[in-house]
Amino acid sequence: MLAKPVADIPPGQCYEPKWDGFRSIIFRDGDDVQIGSRNEKPMTRYFPEVVDAVRAHFPPRAVIDGEIVIADTARNRLDFEALQQRIHPADSRVRLLAGQTPASFVAFDLLAVGDADLTPLPFAQRRQRLEQALAAAGPPVYVTPLTRDAAEARRWFAQFEGAGLDGLIAKSPDLPYQPDKRVMAKIKHTRTADCVLAGYRVHKSADDAVGSLLLGLYDGDTLHSVGVVGAFPMAVRKSLYDELRPLVTALDAHPWNWAAHARGERTPRRNETSRWNAGKDLSFTPLRPERVVEVRYDYLEGPRFRHTTQFVRWRPERTPRSCTYAQLDQPVSFDLRDILPPG
Repeated sequence: MLAKPVADIPPGQCYEPKWDGFRSIIFRDGDDVQIGSRNEKPMTRYFPEVVDAVRAHFPPRAVIDGEIVIADTARNRLDFEALQQRIHPADSRVRLLAGQTPASFVAFDLLAVGDADLTPLPFAQRRQRLEQALAAAGPPVYVTPLTRDAAEARRWFAQFEGAGLDGLIAKSPDLPYQPDKRVMAKIKHTRTADCVLAGYRVHKSADDAVGSLLLGLYDGDTLHSVGVVGAFPMAVRKSLYDELRPLVTALDAHPWNWAAHARGERTPRRNETSRWNAGKDLSFTPLRPERVVEVRYDYLEGPRFRHTTQFVRWRPERTPRSCTYAQLDQPVSFDLRDILPPG
């Protein structure tokens, strides 16, 4: 079951934190445990510690919808990058990381228990059954917090971002479980930032069209790679390709050169490929960092925007050197252990 974005917190709903992890439905039948991703790809082999936790804490037969997350205790926030590292072909690497950065499972819906299909029931009843099913569970299995108080939900929206959470989910208490339907609401933080245009990637289906624009922010003299803008109509992609050609420069004359890679800075790589799609080319065309673009974003994870940003407008009046991290909002500090107490 999916959520559609809304601008504000709707009244009269059940409100939950929006977790920043891997959406997963976990199936248990005795010792047999299967973890399915949102797009139904099997995830079981990547999280052996979650499989062990399910055997220890789930009912003997159950199907539970939730989120796999990793808590960075040193930074007191969720760590999505650590989750991405778990999608690795080597079992030895997966098990090493399972010990070093163990994952947790946050449950938010009970779809079946025993022989009973609970999906036709209203959400309020499924939530009650979920709390009963996991009443004896402990870390690393959690039941997500829930409130029906819109004022408390607004406090959560402001506070939880400091621990790396992604906003709020709102559900009607009468809502049956409807797979593939956007019948929930999600409320996310939206902000704007002025960024340096530092390069682009060519569109996957057209050599004369821009696929995405690469964004940078200055920290002192260093231009950090912070994210991308990628949603444009094809006509705009083609016009951008022609418009930006005069700015193309050699990589060795660009801030994101190989010397920067050697220092370990976050920059796009010449022959980089996607962790999620081995055939996807993420190499980029460097541009002289002379143009400034305003984008919408929700929040930062470390030094980068967590999600793809949205184009707002060009800012010809801004100088690239004025595009620094200092312009960005700093979320309220929040102790993640208040909602994910350690085991």
